[in-house]
Amino acid sequence: MNYTLSDFDYHLPEELIAQSPANPRDHARLLVYDRATKTITDDYFYNIGKYLDTSTRLVVNNSKVEKCRLMFDGGKKELFVTSVRNDTTIEALVRPGKKFKVGKVVQLTEEVTATVTHVAEDGLRTLQLSHNLDSAELQDYKFTPFPPYIEQDESLASEYQTVYAKDLGSKAAPTAGLHFTDELLEKLESQGIHRSEVTLHVGLGTFAPVKTEELDEHVMHSEWYQLTPETAQELTVAKHITAVGTTSVRVLESLASDQGSFEPQNGDTDIFITPGYTFKAVDALVTNFHLPKSTLLMLVSALMGFEGMHRVYKHAISEKYRFYSFGDAMLIK
Repeated sequence: MNYTLSDFDYHLPEELIAQSPANPRDHARLLVYDRATKTITDDYFYNIGKYLDTSTRLVVNNSKVEKCRLMFDGGKKELFVTSVRNDTTIEALVRPGKKFKVGKVVQLTEEVTATVTHVAEDGLRTLQLSHNLDSAELQDYKFTPFPPYIEQDESLASEYQTVYAKDLGSKAAPTAGLHFTDELLEKLESQGIHRSEVTLHVGLGTFAPVKTEELDEHVMHSEWYQLTPETAQELTVAKHITAVGTTSVRVLESLASDQGSFEPQNGDTDIFITPGYTFKAVDALVTNFHLPKSTLLMLVSALMGFEGMHRVYKHAISEKYRFYSFGDAMLIK
């Protein structure tokens, strides 16, 4: 069946959008969907070990979130840095767009200016900064890039990082991993469930909205990934793989051979997974509840089935699960 963007829409009551995480992290709720039996189980994340395959390898994304949101004039002007070409040249989403026209020099602070050198079709600006992005003049204007549906609150900055985050470079958190604590990971390890780490720096490929009704007309932005030799070997011999988050899925499915083996490499992926896709590596998925009409919801639908996705989301809403980045979790097994 050829699905369109409207097929991935659903209504979410605003009060179910989580503004802060569960405390402790692993006390988020957990919805377990068994694809074989099509059953739904409600539990808590700290019990996830009860539902994981005993031979599975847990694959997490160890990317660390950068403070890439720059806000000036009390938030009236904003640069959301999506990529850095060199110390003073950046690509960014800007607000308000009418102030950032080609050739214009925008005063950001008394000392710092940004010259607009290019505007792409999707609105992404190329900017030449008067100061190095890492200069002291800009440090007080850098903020954690919480999604627009979460109020800007720097006291939650540490909560927007996974406990295993290492490699700085993401523009948004790989949020499925936010539910893990060090203690829970140790408990899973003691059960024989070992962890492997991949890196994918989360960017526009993950969170850019789909604007075309026909899915094959959507252009995915590429995101940088890395798979080390050690991890490639661990994944090649794994009997079962549970991906933590859609970003981990994108690395695994970009790199797995048809036989399910892996070679170490780094590069960029623009893989776009929609219903009808045949998974080569991923057997189970830990994920959050995603925005309507998002590429993440389409990926989840590809794994659990389109009808299953709508049924599970209807259940989650009726049971008042908390949604999106700081929300509750789901295990698709």
